[in-house]
Amino acid sequence: MSTVTQKELKVGDPAPDFTLKTIGLKEVSLKDYRGKNVVLLFYPLDWTPG
Repeated sequence: MSTVTQKELKVGDPAPDFTLKTIGLKEVSLKDYRGKNVVLLFYPLDWTPG
């Protein structure tokens, strides 16, 4: 069992680091983009009710 710690972020706070997989299954971490503008888009799959 794992524990997840959450902290409320305010406007201007840096986002915590996290790692996600691309559609090509490559792992990408937010820290790889420090100092750059980043836009995250979370899109539900076309065949889901999301």
